[in-house]
Amino acid sequence: MQKKLVAPSLLASDFANLQRDIEMVNQSDADWFHLDIMDGVFVPNISFGMPVVQAMAKHAQKPLDVHLMIVDPDRYIKTFAKLGVHHLTVHYEACPHLHRTLQAIKSEGMKAGVALNPHTPVSLLEDIIQDIDIVIVMSVNPGFGGQSFIENTYQKVKDLKALIERKKSNALIEIDGGVNDANAKKLVDAGADILVAGSFVFKSDNPTQTIKGLKEKIA
Repeated sequence: MQKKLVAPSLLASDFANLQRDIEMVNQSDADWFHLDIMDGVFVPNISFGMPVVQAMAKHAQKPLDVHLMIVDPDRYIKTFAKLGVHHLTVHYEACPHLHRTLQAIKSEGMKAGVALNPHTPVSLLEDIIQDIDIVIVMSVNPGFGGQSFIENTYQKVKDLKALIERKKSNALIEIDGGVNDANAKKLVDAGADILVAGSFVFKSDNPTQTIKGLKEKIA
């Protein structure tokens, strides 16, 4: 049975106290660091780039789970591998040659992920699911933290789980956006393996305790 994972999203951290927040995640029950890279083109926002990822990698003691919300991600695959990234996820909507992109990520020794926007059906992964390590289901529209969870996500996760099982894929299902203690258990029951939590963790009074509570909910 695959252990259920929690990946705090550093997009919601305090950038003026980044090292403090990274140390908090290191010492918490969290499993991965989730890093959202935005380019202001694919999504209407810009987050952080390579120098910040490099600085995070120096202090992070858990795997770096990087989510590229950018156009033409192929240009940066080698760079992220050099920075020590463990999992690299690209958007289905940004990759005209998805199979080639996934192979390029794997050839650099990273796990390869595909993210789906809320309007993108899971059926589009039918022919590629066996080549995917992680599928990120966007449960909000990508580009900004702190948005409300889209209710259709539960059904989408069930459909994706059915596809993974039917195709005998080993892909893990990761949920990104609006995750909290009210929907965590329901998401895992629907088939999710990894929950990304940003604002819910970092805006709470006690982030360490919040992560612990999430882990207990999905254990």
